[in-house]
Amino acid sequence: RDAIGDWSSDVCSSDLMTISVGDKIPDVTIKTNGAKGPEDLSTGEFFKGRKVVLFAVPGAFTPGCSNTHMPGFVVEADELLSKVDVIACLATNDAFVMDAWQKDQNAERITMLADGNAEFVKALGLELDATGGGMGIRSKRFALVANDGVVEYLGVDEKGVEDSSAQTVLKHI
Repeated sequence: RDAIGDWSSDVCSSDLMTISVGDKIPDVTIKTNGAKGPEDLSTGEFFKGRKVVLFAVPGAFTPGCSNTHMPGFVVEADELLSKVDVIACLATNDAFVMDAWQKDQNAERITMLADGNAEFVKALGLELDATGGGMGIRSKRFALVANDGVVEYLGVDEKGVEDSSAQTVLKHI
């Protein structure tokens, strides 16, 4: 059971609409871990010219994310990468935490993206207010497929991991 799920009804209201199929991914600067530590990454550049599976979790090392969500993408990495150019995991953690979680999960084939200030998830309209549990603003649990920066599939889970699972994503590629 994911501790984050207890606050799924406390979703932030956003002035922006939630991103939808056919929409362009917003260009926001987030972080990833490079050879020398955290590096800036432009989401506009990251999605440009390639097919990307992005799945987002409320938090690295949380039970549902570590026991259910991430493992599905690790197991299905070969199948997914036969159909897309990159698999990326996003969380509202810092790049150091994302690097440690990648190692813990044996997720070397997955690009880890750190949205520590929740700026990207807010731009997507997919933020989750977990302040009631002392966890700040997080990402809703979701997955999307984007081709050259345009969303082709979006699955958002209010509870559980169904619409954002690796198996579901595979059905929509």
